[in-house]
Amino acid sequence: MSALIELVSVRHRYPDGRTGLDDCSLRLRGGLRHALLGVNGAGKTTLMQHLNGLLRPDAGEVRWQGQPVRYDRAGLRALREQVGMVFQNPDRQLFSAHVEEDVSFGPLNLGLPDTEVRARVAEALSAVGLSALARSPVHHLSFGQKKRVCLAGVLAMQPQLLVLDEPMAGLDAPMQRDLQRMLDEQVARGVTVLLSTHDVDFAAAWADEVHVMAAGRCVRSDSVDRLMHEPAAWAAASPSMPEVLALHRELTRLGVLPAGSSPRAVPQLLNQLRALQRAPHHERASHDIP
Repeated sequence: MSALIELVSVRHRYPDGRTGLDDCSLRLRGGLRHALLGVNGAGKTTLMQHLNGLLRPDAGEVRWQGQPVRYDRAGLRALREQVGMVFQNPDRQLFSAHVEEDVSFGPLNLGLPDTEVRARVAEALSAVGLSALARSPVHHLSFGQKKRVCLAGVLAMQPQLLVLDEPMAGLDAPMQRDLQRMLDEQVARGVTVLLSTHDVDFAAAWADEVHVMAAGRCVRSDSVDRLMHEPAAWAAASPSMPEVLALHRELTRLGVLPAGSSPRAVPQLLNQLRALQRAPHHERASHDIP
């Protein structure tokens, strides 16, 4: 499958001399869930800001659907119509007094008819569960609601690629589940999603492909299914591997489960154990704990 967007040997240095990206290459295939992992300072946010032209490479290039991105006004406008970004801090992204005004800003800038703008805003607010707050003042919203407004503003542009910087940060568990549901709905509609996270358990359970950043480079890109065979591959992204992978390794070592690929989430591992418990005695005897 060809790349929707691609960084090719991109280098970026900040004005103060810090290196943001160092010969970084990354390919995102369309229609998939992508997770970007890495410790603080690995370059995740810098990479994301190259994807919609907020930052420009000092060397290398960014390609959209195989063509180099143009950094003139028309080129950046075309890119940003297709690549929507949601920042980690919603207050960096919200600037209108009311929810409906903020969400309509992007579509209005596209020069769309008022009827089309209203339809897009209504659809985007419905997608994030904020239809009832359309006319609410932004400053009355909770942190999680502000994040939803930011997402709605991006969805109203109907991008092909949705980029989210630490979207789960600051959200409680129910809000995280709601956000995951919203993102899954977008993927089902054909939108490609890339999000950065420190949560390797979430990445293992949710993503189709994982990209690991370290020292300004993407040091590994692979399918989650393949990475579940390689515990060491997670080391550059986190001090610990996904919990389900650690549990599966220990249960395999104890002889409770047969050797093989780990499931991607703890509920799947529990299902394996329940199935083993239901199996006839002679089928599970070889896997009893010694």
